[in-house]
Amino acid sequence: MSFDGAPAPSKLASYWEPAIQASDDRGRYATVSVMGPLAIGNDMDFGATLRRAVSSLAVKVVNMKVLRVIKSVWQLHVIMVVMFVFTPQSWAETANSSSPEQIVSRLHEALIKAMHEGAKLGYRGRLDLLAPVINQTHDLDFIARTTLGPNWTQLDASQQHTFTDVFRKLSIGTYAGWFKSHEGERFEIVEQQAMPRDQVMVRSKLVPLKGESVRFDYILRQGNEGWRIVNILADGVSDLALKRVEYRAILQRDGFQTLIDMLKKKIALTEEE
Repeated sequence: MSFDGAPAPSKLASYWEPAIQASDDRGRYATVSVMGPLAIGNDMDFGATLRRAVSSLAVKVVNMKVLRVIKSVWQLHVIMVVMFVFTPQSWAETANSSSPEQIVSRLHEALIKAMHEGAKLGYRGRLDLLAPVINQTHDLDFIARTTLGPNWTQLDASQQHTFTDVFRKLSIGTYAGWFKSHEGERFEIVEQQAMPRDQVMVRSKLVPLKGESVRFDYILRQGNEGWRIVNILADGVSDLALKRVEYRAILQRDGFQTLIDMLKKKIALTEEE
């Protein structure tokens, strides 16, 4: 039987199969429609048709390879995006994962350096050295709010900003004024204790070459930026408690501006110590 002058189907198959096998040894394109085009028209040239079929097959094979390459590139892109999104978070978590003892040790190291280089640096130099460390180890905003207690909410936004700024300068200035010379002292971490309200106490002492040690116990709380110092007890006396009594009394008796003026005078005194 013939198709309007074209070779019989059985003969077509005998011509076509080797081409399929040569182009795709897995036979994925063995069902490519060749018979349809061959059956169109009475004068169809089988050789030309075969060439068009082989060309179509080659295009399909190339397309499949391109798709595989695109898929691989897309998978690589997804991996890179995931790494870009999550890696910075991991870095941030690492930067803020210091333990309470590490926070205190970082402060101690800076204080010892300020003492060693005290005369060379001078007050301003010690201030510049200690400011970033104190900001990174203390939660000064929290301490400022806690110092005023309920009075904090009675201040407007401008007053709150002013008080926090002056309080920060006084806190850093006090460190720069106290720790200005070194005579062989060293800090030692004694122990870490759990405290109420998810706080931690790191007990330490400043050991001189001669004489008795001075206890420095640090209370730390964990916030969004990790563990931070919120109170210091020197030989058992709470710095926060002393400030709370003094500041609240002045604020309630004499008003906000008097409190700020008093704090600025204290800042000036730290430079003279």
